[in-house]
Amino acid sequence: MNTPASHSTTASPHAAPLSKAMVRRIVFSSSIGNALEWFDFLVYGYFATIIAKQFFPMQDEWLSTLLAIATFGISFLMRPLGAIVLGVYGDRKGRKAALTLAIALMMVGTFTMAVMPPFSSIGLAAPVLVLLARLVQGFAVGGEFGSATAFMVEHSATRRGYYASWQFASQGLAAITAAAFGALLTAWLPAEHLNSWGWRVPFVFGLLVGPVGYYIRSHLDETPEFLALREQRAASEAAGERKVGTETKDASFSNQWVNLVLAIGIVAQSTVGVYVLQLYMPLYAVKQLHMAAAASFGVVVLNGGMQFIFSPIMGALSDRIGRIRIMLTTSILMGLLIYPMFAWLQTHPTIGWLLALQAVAGIFKASYSGPMPALMSEIFPTQVRSTGLSIGYSIGVTIFGGFAPTIVETFIHLTGDKLAPSYYVLLAAVLSGVSLVIVAVRMRRVRPLPGDVQPA
Repeated sequence: MNTPASHSTTASPHAAPLSKAMVRRIVFSSSIGNALEWFDFLVYGYFATIIAKQFFPMQDEWLSTLLAIATFGISFLMRPLGAIVLGVYGDRKGRKAALTLAIALMMVGTFTMAVMPPFSSIGLAAPVLVLLARLVQGFAVGGEFGSATAFMVEHSATRRGYYASWQFASQGLAAITAAAFGALLTAWLPAEHLNSWGWRVPFVFGLLVGPVGYYIRSHLDETPEFLALREQRAASEAAGERKVGTETKDASFSNQWVNLVLAIGIVAQSTVGVYVLQLYMPLYAVKQLHMAAAASFGVVVLNGGMQFIFSPIMGALSDRIGRIRIMLTTSILMGLLIYPMFAWLQTHPTIGWLLALQAVAGIFKASYSGPMPALMSEIFPTQVRSTGLSIGYSIGVTIFGGFAPTIVETFIHLTGDKLAPSYYVLLAAVLSGVSLVIVAVRMRRVRPLPGDVQPA
């Protein structure tokens, strides 16, 4: 049986510590693509009803909205393909090369949404082109998480939890920004202006941020671990050898299937926390709880703020006390509390209780997701880390996140049960909890430590 992180190639422990300026560059460059991705996806979800009227006009309003949400979900089908292509590219050509290519492709989707004429102007071409743009963006995003996480963790053997936690802290910042756009535009613009051009403003903003991220990424240095691995590969090829130092058979991705399945299970709770408790909640608050749209966006700002603040804290804490302890505790608490919280909100549909639910959900999301990228990076060896992270995360997001709003909305429409979001979150918490227990057992078989396995 292959063993998590037991064959990692790591940078020298005697490498000079990174300066604060370098840490900022690493964190910002690795997080900017993730933030842009989530900003774009969240904005699409927040303005789904308007986008439905612009590109998917139907006589049945519910069907029109469902088509818009489904188009959002279909883009996730491209994630596994992008994860394979860009993940392998990152493992062979370098993390920097994969990150630069990913953000360039990502901007295609954002540009399309910013400038695409509506159905009333160009007919069927409008929804088709929107769908194609979402597919391209889904492909790019598929390789973003793995390459960015590998880039961050491979710069430090002792602060991996803290560095990698900025992947999800950046998602919190993206949620704050996207929800702020939604609230301000909804509150300030007349309905006709919001429907005609106002909803495009956030996409234009995202389009302006993209080139900055591309420029910074294209001027970064490669990670020490990957450079060491590339040197070993070059030396091996020069010597005519088939093996590369510590790169054994276990480092081949064909022997990582168990780790891949576990990584997918670990991703479930984090993904559902975003797509149900962040992305879907404004629509849920308006349609099911009959709240004002501007107020529902303000609730997401609170959730994103909790994630932005607590993700780095919990990531840093995981470097000290262990990642699985924190994540498994969060899974248990989420499983126990999510149904009662939604049941209470159902009987007390006020903005105050919605704020309370989002605050708790935001803390749980940060506590689970902050340590998660570092734990996933330690499951896979350096030689296949980008590929493993990209595929595991992309498949997990595709299965549990991409169609989550569609599934929940359809379930409510067919059954009338407004507690459907809690069922979905509960299922994900149970699955992730079981996956974490299995990972903990496998790690202790390899290296019996009082805490989680640490980088080799």
